[in-house]
Amino acid sequence: MALDFNILIIIIGGMIVTALPRILPIAILSQMELPSWFMNWLKFIPIAILTAILVQELVPLGEGETWNPNHLFATVVSFIVGFWTKSLLWTVIAGVGTVVALNSFF
Repeated sequence: MALDFNILIIIIGGMIVTALPRILPIAILSQMELPSWFMNWLKFIPIAILTAILVQELVPLGEGETWNPNHLFATVVSFIVGFWTKSLLWTVIAGVGTVVALNSFF
């Protein structure tokens, strides 16, 4: 299968558009002295992200949607891992791993 030049340009453009919003703030803010209130505020971002992910998965909002037992169990595992490690990365890995394992075997 040959790679069309237009597809290659789209892939490279997508890489740039995805990378810039992640790299630029880190590059710029790492050179600045940030106020302590701002640094304290940044500490709440991981828990806000985790809450948004969990609520979106757990609360059945649509008509006819029900609770998914695999997601409920993964939530419990995620809370335990999150409380124990205080790490967003390990919490997400534990939750996703639990859901994958439960969906694979049950």
